[in-house]
Amino acid sequence: QVQLVESGGGLVQAGASLRLSCVASGRFFSDYTMGWFRQAPGKEREFVAHISWSGDITYYADSVKGRFTISRDNAKNTMYLQMNSLKPEDTAVYYCAQAPVRRSYSRSGYLSRGAYGYWGQGTQVTVSS
Repeated sequence: QVQLVESGGGLVQAGASLRLSCVASGRFFSDYTMGWFRQAPGKEREFVAHISWSGDITYYADSVKGRFTISRDNAKNTMYLQMNSLKPEDTAVYYCAQAPVRRSYSRSGYLSRGAYGYWGQGTQVTVSS
């Protein structure tokens, strides 16, 4: 049974940094593409970033490019999202997600919610102005 657990959210002021973590269990972590999504109140859940199963390819939404960095430590079964220069519009619940198919990756194939088979419970990030 796959389990994804996010942590690291909180309340910060604009311009601050946070690092989110997502610990995975239940499958061989290093075989699966991972992603971060976020959902603000009243809005659809949106793509933030993804990282290939091998860890050498990453892709970001335009809204976070240059400020956020996705990474993974396969030895620790953990994915990270380093968020710098946070803005009030980054306020949302952040979710990590895992692809359902082993050793599969394409840039366009992992931009939508439907591409992922497993989700964490989310962690709240609130950025005050």
